[in-house]
Amino acid sequence: MRISILTLFPEMFTGFLSSSIIKRAIEKKLVQFDIVNIRDFSKLNNQQVDDTPYGGGPGMVMMVEPVVEAIRSVKTEKSHIIFLTPSGKTFKESKAKEYARREHLILICGHYEGIDERILYYIDEEVSIGDYVLTGGELPSMVVADAVVRLIDGVIRKESIEEESFNEKGLDYPVFTKPPVFEGHEVPDVLISGNHKLIAAWREKSALEKTEKNRPDLLK
Repeated sequence: MRISILTLFPEMFTGFLSSSIIKRAIEKKLVQFDIVNIRDFSKLNNQQVDDTPYGGGPGMVMMVEPVVEAIRSVKTEKSHIIFLTPSGKTFKESKAKEYARREHLILICGHYEGIDERILYYIDEEVSIGDYVLTGGELPSMVVADAVVRLIDGVIRKESIEEESFNEKGLDYPVFTKPPVFEGHEVPDVLISGNHKLIAAWREKSALEKTEKNRPDLLK
C-alpha cells in the first residue's frame, strides 16, 4: 500500500514515520509513505500558498492551485483522494477497513481557514476525525494513516485485530496484567481462574457494560 500525505509542514511526520508499528510496517515494505510539501508547488514568491478570502473575513485561505498540483504529482488511476477537514464525514473503523483495501491513499492536510472550496472538484471525499477544530490536518492525517496501516495484512497479528473495539457493535472488554493487586485494586478472580468458558462469558458481559456506560450510541 502507498500513502501520500500533502502538507505544509513535512517535518511534523518525522517521529510518526520512525516509531513503533508504522516504522516496522515501512521496514517490512508493507506500506510506502510519500510526504509531499505543498509549498514546493507554489508559483509565487517565498512559496506563498495562502491569500485573503474573497468577500472578506478573518484569517487566510489556502489557494487551490498549489494543492491541485501537489495532488497531480502523486496521483495515479488507483488513487483515492481524501481531504481532512472538520466539515467532513466522521472517520470510523469501518472506513479504515475500506481504506486498507485500497492501493493508494492521498491525504490532504488543510491549514489556516481551510482550502479554497474548489478543491472539492479534485478529491473523492472529505473526512473529519471528530467534532472539534485543530490548527491543521497533519494530526488527523496521522490518525487516519495509523488506523489504516495497522489493518494491512502482516502489520499486526490477525487475532489482535479481531478482538478490538468497534469490530462488533460495542467496545472491547477490559484488560488486566501483572501485578494481581495494585494499591488494593485486584484483578477479577475469573481472569486468573483458568476457566476459559467463564472468562469468555465475563469478557462479553463486561464489554457490554462498558459500551452501555461509555458509548450507548453504539448499541442503538
